[in-house]
Amino acid sequence: MPDFDLDSFKKTWQEQPVQNKYDNNEILQMLNKKSRNYVKYIFWISVIEFLFFTIIGSFYVLQGKESNSFLNVLEKLGAQKTPELESSFDHIFLALKIISLSVTAYFIYQFYQNYRKIKIEENLKAFITKIIRFKKTVNAFILINIALLIAFTGIFTVFIFYILNTQHIEVTNSSLIGFLIGIVVATGLNVLLVWLYYKLVYGIIMRKLDKNLKQLKNIDIQEN
Repeated sequence: MPDFDLDSFKKTWQEQPVQNKYDNNEILQMLNKKSRNYVKYIFWISVIEFLFFTIIGSFYVLQGKESNSFLNVLEKLGAQKTPELESSFDHIFLALKIISLSVTAYFIYQFYQNYRKIKIEENLKAFITKIIRFKKTVNAFILINIALLIAFTGIFTVFIFYILNTQHIEVTNSSLIGFLIGIVVATGLNVLLVWLYYKLVYGIIMRKLDKNLKQLKNIDIQEN
């Protein structure tokens, strides 16, 4: 019986070719399927958001809680609560809520269109292009929501000053400074919370989509 040579055995084992578990086509199919699923997840999350904020917004409108909180701020600044004032605020709030929901509905439609157009079987370059376009749509959705939050706060602030001017109310410098600081701080916190929400909920999915996109681009480079 020949002697067992461990070093020779290790060398022979190391020199054996390593076979890939999956070829590029199989990897491509898996990445495409995963990427399409991530797009679908974003779509359904946005639908849930739309329904949630529609229900919450309708509840606040029916209960008049938004109106009460806003009018309380005006009263603290010395304004008088009148039916005309309440009516004006209700109209402004309703218009802004419609704008906000309309923007969300538009992006839901765009997310659905992106999902519908992405075909697992299509060529790699077309697939990568559509994933990049979807990423841009998601980023635009996040930025526009933050911009709307800032714009709506600005509109309500201007409306407050308009009411104070209409009712000929002079606000002391200390009250005015405190009010403006409160507006800036509240807006900053709201923007931060919205940004953190999107980074947490959408960011997790988008990071996975980015990873898939990099792998798809590597496969595209190898094929060319």
